[in-house]
Amino acid sequence: MEGSLKELAVYRLERAKEMLSASENNLRIGEYKTSLNRSYYAVFHAMRSANALKGFDSSKHSGVIAFFTKEYLKTEILDRNLSFIIKDSSFCREKSDYDDFYIASYTEAEEQIKNAKCFVQKIEKYVSSINELL
Repeated sequence: MEGSLKELAVYRLERAKEMLSASENNLRIGEYKTSLNRSYYAVFHAMRSANALKGFDSSKHSGVIAFFTKEYLKTEILDRNLSFIIKDSSFCREKSDYDDFYIASYTEAEEQIKNAKCFVQKIEKYVSSINELL
C-alpha cells in the first residue's frame, strides 16, 4: 500500500476526532443541532479514513457510505451493526440541518456523540491494525 494512502487515512481519522470534539463542545454550550451535525461528520470522516486505505473517495456522501458498507460491513471486516450508527447519525443530521422546525434535544445529541465515539474508535483500531501490518 502506498504510504500516501496510509497517511491520508490517518489524516481523515484526525478530522473525525476533531468533529467529535466539536460535537462535545457544541453539546456543552447547548447547540444541539450543531452537535448532531458534528457527530455525523465524525462518522463520515471515519468512513472516509477506512475508504482511503482502499484508494476510494467520493464527492457524494451516498458514495462514501455505499463503498464503506460494501467493502467493510457486508464483507464483515467490520461489525455490520455499525450500519445502524451510520443510518441514525445521517438521519439526525438531515433533520437538524434541513428541518426548520426540528427541535434537537440534549439526550439525542448525547446519544449521537456516544455512537460516534464508538464508531471512530472501531475505525481507529482497524486503521491502526492495517498500518501495523504494512
